[in-house]
Amino acid sequence: MGTGPINEHGVEATDRRIFSWSEVDGVRFDVDDVDAQILSGEHMHLIRAVYPPGTPYEMHSHSHEQFSLLLSGRLLLTVGDETREIGAGDGWYAPGDVPHGGEVLGDEPAVFIDVYSPATTWILDVFAEARAVPAAG
Repeated sequence: MGTGPINEHGVEATDRRIFSWSEVDGVRFDVDDVDAQILSGEHMHLIRAVYPPGTPYEMHSHSHEQFSLLLSGRLLLTVGDETREIGAGDGWYAPGDVPHGGEVLGDEPAVFIDVYSPATTWILDVFAEARAVPAAG
């Protein structure tokens, strides 16, 4: 990967314009076997997360807004005071400081995409705490 521009928060934007997730290094959070990958732009982060069946998606909040799209699997999801079961193709929006989380339902992993804005180093610090997993391709 080359050198992309650095934004005002100290985050280097990717120089990739077209990519396959198999080409993107990832991390594994060993406490719950969650796998994740991240690409940063000048103003947002794009994250792909894979949660094993039965894994809790811990309730949490952060100051940044987040859009998410569930690609496969099912979640019992809570955002703020709304809770519902969602499936592939469903999504959610968590404004800054709104608690959100849930649990993976069924026997299939939950795979989802998150978009965080703005791109800041706090999410990179979270990724730095996990075990590095080199890209497969």
